[in-house]
Amino acid sequence: MMWHDRQHPDVVFGDLRHEVVTVTDRSHGKQDGTRTLRIEPDVAMDFRALPYKDGTFNLVAFDPPHLLRAGPRSWLAAKYGQLGPDWREDLRRGFAECFRVLAPNGVLVFKWNEAQVKVSEVLALTEIDPLFGHLSGHKSLTHWLVFMKPASRPDSQFGPNGPESR
Repeated sequence: MMWHDRQHPDVVFGDLRHEVVTVTDRSHGKQDGTRTLRIEPDVAMDFRALPYKDGTFNLVAFDPPHLLRAGPRSWLAAKYGQLGPDWREDLRRGFAECFRVLAPNGVLVFKWNEAQVKVSEVLALTEIDPLFGHLSGHKSLTHWLVFMKPASRPDSQFGPNGPESR
């Protein structure tokens, strides 16, 4: 949802899901009161186990699910997915994978909405501190944070046996 041009040749859109979802949403004035969302990734992938070699990318955008609770026909859950019971470990692994596939000095852009989970709880799941960030969105609950992978840290420290998997 964040890309200006998802079809740009340098963008790879990944998601675990591949589906078309229609949910009730009367907020957009459609006569039948529904809204359809198409989740059509370029590559089906799990952010906890990215199918790329170490150091593949100079930039990674990480926008994981942020909802712990949502109704069965929730537009937000359909749009972004929902956190599972092991969400802390899932996000820890997600950060580790993002840093693993980044080249040295590569940039990670992380998006998080803290309506249900505070950003401080999420940042505790990675050893790398963000360089800077920005609050946005309705009620300023969405955080955009930018990280840089240290050039001096080997990719092996980000993998399944590195410090992030403690």
